[in-house]
Amino acid sequence: MFTGIIEELGTIEKLKKEGGNLHLTISSTIASELKVDQSLAHNGVCLTVVNIDDNKYTVTAIQETLDKSNLGMLNKGGKVNLERAMKLSDRLDGHIVQGHVDQTGTCTFVSEENGSWLFTFEYGTNADNITIEKGSITINGVSLTVVNSKPNQFSVAIIPYTYEHTTFGTLKVGDTVNLEFDVIGKYVKRLNELRN
Repeated sequence: MFTGIIEELGTIEKLKKEGGNLHLTISSTIASELKVDQSLAHNGVCLTVVNIDDNKYTVTAIQETLDKSNLGMLNKGGKVNLERAMKLSDRLDGHIVQGHVDQTGTCTFVSEENGSWLFTFEYGTNADNITIEKGSITINGVSLTVVNSKPNQFSVAIIPYTYEHTTFGTLKVGDTVNLEFDVIGKYVKRLNELRN
């Protein structure tokens, strides 16, 4: 379980394809604090640490994960948002994030808004996911509040701190992002479907 509050940016050092799996080796200042078998969110995708070597660690993404996320689009030298799993005694500063990406979306608009930024995203209709005004959404692992919710489209406002300390600082129109929709909203939607 995660909160969507990014701890730091990691750098992709190595990508190794093996069958349907992709092994990602990432450098990070938190690598020495990790343990093998620990869960860590990468752009919002929960992956298990399988190896640690000084300031680098390795995780493996299976084909299902690659099909539903943007991890297969990462390149050596690229940045990734990192968050360790929440401790039960921690404050929930973001919202409840499972680290299970529902689908990807595409950035369609970026605008600087007098010291902050407005990002707009579109996503496919195939999964029937929804957003609501002032509801929660996770984009590349970052917990955010939805503005301008429309069918298969929404916007988020990004403050300077988030812009500078996550991959939002390099995100541009046309980029693919990982989306995890609010888990409570998903349950409510499913319950309503079962009643009809």
